[in-house]
Amino acid sequence: MLIAQIIGTVVATRKHEQLVGYKIQVVQPLESRGEKSQGDPFVAVDAVGAGVGEKVIIVRGSSARHAVDNDQCPVDATIIGIIDQVDIEPGL
Repeated sequence: MLIAQIIGTVVATRKHEQLVGYKIQVVQPLESRGEKSQGDPFVAVDAVGAGVGEKVIIVRGSSARHAVDNDQCPVDATIIGIIDQVDIEPGL
């Protein structure tokens, strides 16, 4: 799992039939505290209804397909949660 922030939305007038009903979001990975960008943006299927600007939890690979209840779905990354707050003990 990783933390990211939604920075945009993909509009697709045509997409794979198994993706119908899902939003596709552009996400920017963040470091573990959820404060600084880390890595390049990528797209993820939104399974929870998150919006631009929100910090989210993402799973990738086979976990991403499980998150949309379809092991045959052509998905590599899925948003599975909206983050309200990240608390990390100092010094850890």
